[in-house]
This record gives sequence, C-alpha cells and structure tokens, in this order.
Amino acid sequence: MKTAVCPGSYDPVTIGHMDVIRRTAGLFDRVVVTVLVNREKTPRFSLEERVAMLEKCVAGIPGVSVDVYEGLLADYVQKIGAAAVVKGVRDFMDYAMETRMAQINRKIGAQPVETLLLPARAELLHVSSSTVWQIARAGGEIKDYIPPQIWVEIEKRLAETEESK
Repeated sequence: MKTAVCPGSYDPVTIGHMDVIRRTAGLFDRVVVTVLVNREKTPRFSLEERVAMLEKCVAGIPGVSVDVYEGLLADYVQKIGAAAVVKGVRDFMDYAMETRMAQINRKIGAQPVETLLLPARAELLHVSSSTVWQIARAGGEIKDYIPPQIWVEIEKRLAETEESK
C-alpha cells in the first residue's frame, strides 16, 4: 500500500490544494494531508480550525485522511512509512522553492525522502491562500477559490476581521 503525504499550512485550503489532493489520491493508495506546524507563521485559522476544514473538504475522497505534525517533514514521512511527499507547483518560484526543500528532505532523514512535484492546472495557476486573503481584504469575491464545504467558515472569519477594524 503506497502512501503519499501532501503537507502544507492550509490557511485556508483552496481549490488548488484540493486539486493536488485529488490527483494524488488517484496515484496512491493512501494520502495523508498533513497540516505542518510552523511557529514562524501566524495563521489566520487555528490548527484545529484548519484540520476541521480539511476534514470537511476531503470527506468522500477514498484513502485520504488528515493529520497534524510539528517537526521535520522528513521525520514524519519516515514515521508513517510514506513513499513520497507530493507538492503542487504553480510557477518557477514555487518550483525553485520546492526543489530546494526536496533536496533538504532527501538529505536530513534517516532514509532519503522522495518528493513529487505536480504542476498546477492552467486554470489554477493564480490560486493560493495568500491570494484568497488579498482578494478578501479588498472586498472581492473569493468563492471561486475555496471549496464550497468551507465557505461558511471563511465568511465568518472575514466578518470577524471586519468587525475588529
């Protein structure tokens, strides 16, 4: 049974993330969507909220589960016995960053970690969590960028943000 890890911060999960997760599920028997804890980032959603949103979004995709990990990705991949890390890349900057991370993950673990880079579909090249927040802050419509399962959570957070201004 081949397992893949789709790591990220997922703040929030986007339709781009979901495309990578679905495509990965078509290639592997098991996919663990892993919310990585990064103490250097200040997420807009708590860890628990991000996990709950991801669980809603992946419900119904066979073989896909959600987990959380704080530590080195290479250690996590080996801990669960995954065959590979799968990351989506939208452009040359993503490719350069993910290639560097792949090289690090190959070297720092007890066993080399394989990383597969999935090019984003053309219609999703512009989608990112940062873009979602930029559009939302400017008062734009973001429903085209986030899975419908989490529209309520996103709209609620946006309303809370507006009220606190």
